Amino acid sequence: MRIEKDTVVSLQYYKLSNLDGEVMEESTTPVSYLHGGYGGMFPSVEEALQGKEAGYQLSLAMEPEETFGEYDSELIHIEPRSAFPDTVEVGMQFEGGEENSDDVMIYTVTDVTDDIVVVDGNHPLAGMALQFECTVMEVRAATHDELSHGHVHGPHGHHEH
Repeated sequence: MRIEKDTVVSLQYYKLSNLDGEVMEESTTPVSYLHGGYGGMFPSVEEALQGKEAGYQLSLAMEPEETFGEYDSELIHIEPRSAFPDTVEVGMQFEGGEENSDDVMIYTVTDVTDDIVVVDGNHPLAGMALQFECTVMEVRAATHDELSHGHVHGPHGHHEH
């Protein structure tokens, strides 16, 4: 079966590397996604996999705008130390958002002093050109439930709601 809109694509593995070849992220188990613009995979990867079959190996160079976006210095905030728990430390992540907005962002603590905490709302890989590699393990038609929910159920996908 070929990869088309509304198919479930199972990747044996995937790997994201920077341009120096350093692995930034890698799967340790198979990963499945619903193909066709459901937000489970980078659009440029979906485009490159369109029409391919099980066994296909992809190696694709992607610019920041195709992955996690450009680095945005406006997403760095300096907050009072008192706004955080006593146990706050570099690397911790918190949910936050702008007032009067339903958008929730993940902020990573990048610095802690006696008076302030610096948080960064950028994805850790923002601003980086990346190499995406994967091997297609299986392609199947999506079920009605998967299409109505917009994601894969069962092995390598969501198991419950």
